[in-house]
Amino acid sequence: MARLGENRYGKSRVRLSRITRHRDRHEFNEWTVRVLLKGDFDASFTEADNSRVLPTDTMKNTVYYIARGSKSETIEEFAMELGDYLLANLQQATKATIEIAERAWERLIVNGLAEATTFKLRGPELQTVAAAREKDGTWQITSGVDGLTILKTTKSAFTGYIKDELTTLKPATDRIFGTSATATWNYGAPSPDFAAVRKRVLAALEKEFATHDSRSVQHTLFDMGKAALDAAPEVAAITLTMPNLHHLLADLSPFGLDNPNHIFVPIDEPHGYIEATVER
Repeated sequence: MARLGENRYGKSRVRLSRITRHRDRHEFNEWTVRVLLKGDFDASFTEADNSRVLPTDTMKNTVYYIARGSKSETIEEFAMELGDYLLANLQQATKATIEIAERAWERLIVNGLAEATTFKLRGPELQTVAAAREKDGTWQITSGVDGLTILKTTKSAFTGYIKDELTTLKPATDRIFGTSATATWNYGAPSPDFAAVRKRVLAALEKEFATHDSRSVQHTLFDMGKAALDAAPEVAAITLTMPNLHHLLADLSPFGLDNPNHIFVPIDEPHGYIEATVER
């Protein structure tokens, strides 16, 4: 005998660009939205009965409809606005989860001044949010950044580790440290200023990475998390995932050349993978 377990459905990868026109400047956002609903949809699975199913194409249209009239300035605010609309207008939905990724467009600087209507993509990272609410509950917001790609060429070491018969890694006291980090954080304070918190968290993560005298990725990850909590009292906990993207010293001896920590071979597979949550 089979029975249906927990389930949800929705629309993914809804692409949206938005221009907000002010008299003296434009704001530009590029978002990718995922909508997921949980509720009384069992019959669509077990009885082929679609009478309580909102088409996912309608969910896509709802994203654009809400965006047209939205005054939300952050992805967190828009996620809640979209989810509130769906929960209010779909009786059989008991929970909405809205996930949004935003590309990192920033103003182009020309002759030392920020262009009012011209933008460039800062980097590969995505600003993210996952917002979830039960119909009669409050919003649970997890903000983040995905693909924060940073590298430093010194102040990174790795020594004192376990050595056994399978260990070939040589100790390093001055190595390249590169990562494409993911960070997510949740809030201990109600109704925080999401944009301000995001700015402070990211600035703290980047500053700590740059200045930290690293003894391992774990060592740096923890101190980055502490710095983020210090910078943003509204944040209750932050989770960091930091793959160690290796740069291996090239062997130039076959060519009669030395290599004084100068030429490297970048590899991204396999890589070390370090993850931890830093909380208050």
